[in-house]
Amino acid sequence: MSDITALNKAWGIDKHLSFKLGAGDMPVIEIKNAFAQAVIALQGAHILSFQPKGEQALIWMSDDAVFATGKSLRGGIPVCWPWFGAHPSNPSLPAHGPARTASWYPTASGILKDGRTFVRLELEQNTQLQSMCKQPLSASLHITIGKSLEIYLETKNLGDSNVTLGQALHSYFYVSDVRQVHVEGLDACEYLDKVEGFTRKQQLGSVTISQEVDRVYVHASNHIRIIDSGLKRAIHIHNHGSSSVVVWNPWAETAAKMGDLGRDGYLNMLCVETANAFDDTIILAPGASHVMATEYRIESI
Repeated sequence: MSDITALNKAWGIDKHLSFKLGAGDMPVIEIKNAFAQAVIALQGAHILSFQPKGEQALIWMSDDAVFATGKSLRGGIPVCWPWFGAHPSNPSLPAHGPARTASWYPTASGILKDGRTFVRLELEQNTQLQSMCKQPLSASLHITIGKSLEIYLETKNLGDSNVTLGQALHSYFYVSDVRQVHVEGLDACEYLDKVEGFTRKQQLGSVTISQEVDRVYVHASNHIRIIDSGLKRAIHIHNHGSSSVVVWNPWAETAAKMGDLGRDGYLNMLCVETANAFDDTIILAPGASHVMATEYRIESI
C-alpha cells in the first residue's frame, strides 16, 4: 500500500479531503467543500492555496517556487518555528527554524456541523529537530477551511526548563498591485525597521508600499485589514495569542536577488504575518502550552 493510499484510508473524507502527489512529488492535502478550496503540503504543513468560492485567491505562490525535499517554498503560508528570523545564539541554524521544511503528519480530520472541513497536523519528532531545540517541544497546526481560513499553531514544552518561543505564520497574500494597497490597523504602533538596522519607529496612518518594507510591529492590534482597491476587496486578519505583526515586501532590487520570487512577483504579494517575535516572544514553562491563532476573511468593498 502506497503512503498516499494509506493516508487517504486513514484521514481522507469523500468529496471533502484527499491526499495526492503535488508538484515535485510532494504529498499534499486537497480540500474542497461548499465554501472554498485549499491545498496544504505535508512538508512544512505549508498552506499552498486558499480560495473561497466566487472570490479570487487569497494566498500568493511564486511561479518560480522550487518544490523539493528539505527546501523552503516561496509563497503560501510557511510556518516559522520555534524561532523567528536568525537563531538568537547559533547563526548556523536555519533562519525561521526547522518547521517549514520538516515533515508533518495528520492526526485528525473531519467535517464540522456547518460543512467546514478541518485537518490537524503534527510536527514529526526526529533527531534533526531534537538537535536544533535545546528542550523537547511539540507543535500542531489546526487548519479549518470555510468561508474564512482559520489556523492555530499550538506549541507545548515537553522539557524540564523554560523555553523561549518565537514564531510566525509567514502569510503571503495575493494583491492586485502592492502599490495600490494599504494596511489598516497599525496606526500609532511602534515597529522595528529591519531595512534600517532595526531602528524603532512609530507608524503614522496606514501602511503603504513604495519601496522595500520589512517591519515588526509591536503591541499591535488583533484586527488588521489589507485594503486592495484593484481587487475591490479587504482581507481581514484576526489574531489571537500574538501581539506582533510583520509586514514585508522585498521590492524590486531585493526580489531580483532572491531568485525564486518570479518576474515582478513582488508586485502581486504582500506578507502580513501573525507572529510572536522580538518584544512578543513567549516564555514557556515546563509542561505549558501556547496557541497562536489567526483567521483570514475576504470582504468586498
